[in-house]
Amino acid sequence: MRLSGYVVKSEKYWLIEVPILDVATQGRSKKDAYFMIADAIECLVNRPDFKISAHPGKGEYFEISASDDSILTAFLLQRERQRSGLSLKEVAQRLGAKSINAYARYEQGRATPTIQKLSQLLAAVTSHGDFVIQESRT
Repeated sequence: MRLSGYVVKSEKYWLIEVPILDVATQGRSKKDAYFMIADAIECLVNRPDFKISAHPGKGEYFEISASDDSILTAFLLQRERQRSGLSLKEVAQRLGAKSINAYARYEQGRATPTIQKLSQLLAAVTSHGDFVIQESRT
């Protein structure tokens, strides 16, 4: 799984962002910016042996991938839930689950959702619309 991002030159720094994760940083060079975004996500995830790789694309476009898709998916779900201001209990209720554990196992990376389940989970944690899956551009 890869997530898209954008890197742009702003005066003497390169600004870099992965919008779906709501993570942004900067670097002194484009190469440094790729390192910094990977480091920022790894630090936020804070799991042993979890690594992010940046894949430069054309122009401002780039993608990231992870050493463990379950953990990256868990981080995505957590960020979306937090951005929406929802508790684990509220998300579980939106999913029609009796226990928060039914949802929490996905957010903890203990379970990897199918595409259909991921769509349901994202719909439960977000209030701003649909997600688009597209083919990699790198």
